[in-house]
Amino acid sequence: MNIAILSRGEHLYSTKSLLACGLKQHNIEVLDPNLCHVGTLKDQPVLFYGDELVDDLDAIIPRIGASNTYFGASLVRHFESMGVFSTVSAEAILQSRNKWTCHQILSAHGIPIPNTFLGLTSNPDMILHHFNEGPVVIKLLQGTHGEGVILAESTASARSIIETLNASKVRFLVQEYIRESQGCDIRAIVVDGAVVASMKRLSRSDDFRSNLHRGGHPERYDLTPEETQIALRAAKALDLNVCGVDILQSNRGPLLLEINSTPGLEGIENTTGIDVAQKIISYIERNKRS
Repeated sequence: MNIAILSRGEHLYSTKSLLACGLKQHNIEVLDPNLCHVGTLKDQPVLFYGDELVDDLDAIIPRIGASNTYFGASLVRHFESMGVFSTVSAEAILQSRNKWTCHQILSAHGIPIPNTFLGLTSNPDMILHHFNEGPVVIKLLQGTHGEGVILAESTASARSIIETLNASKVRFLVQEYIRESQGCDIRAIVVDGAVVASMKRLSRSDDFRSNLHRGGHPERYDLTPEETQIALRAAKALDLNVCGVDILQSNRGPLLLEINSTPGLEGIENTTGIDVAQKIISYIERNKRS
């Protein structure tokens, strides 16, 4: 089988892990999305990598960075139009990358999430009164690794941040702060409708964000049945066959925090000892056999 990993970073752990697993039984290579150009010739979709026509791929594994979402999703859609299987669809990438769109879809499917409001308003108090003077988390609509996430400890602080972001025409949302989670969350990896690995991430003492890129500490963790169901329902709601699901533990039960269409593999593979990359390759193999 001919497989391509769409990644700008051949040196990155996740890309290298997928490449090593794929090479055991398949022809697999890394394609830099920035070196691809797409179009139509004679009423057919075509894709070139540099000067070379790409017309022999069976499957792709998108590893699209947040800064390249639009073109990356467009590239995935072009491969789909050529009949190439993708582990993640273009539409699912776009929906999961926009935090507000993602929350709208999750809420439409009745999946428990923190109370959240879109931040675009001329009067911040219209939003803030829903949070009973408590701390709130303000998030840019597009961001990864905990970047663009602000904890506003007071209503006055939140009001000032909202006014500044609106003046700068930055899109964001305002979210309930789950104090009892104590800076921890759960990351589950879903592949083909099953949770294949999970871990708990604990934040540094001086940061409420638990992202490993921000110094968070991972440890092995087995999901409860309720947490497993939330992870699977969220993946299904966003039509994500490969994804990372982040869950907060709250006094009212587990809450879906975010869902990532391009989850990093380094932290969870090293923490759990599970070969998640092989799970993804096996998913492609099952799909192509069917």
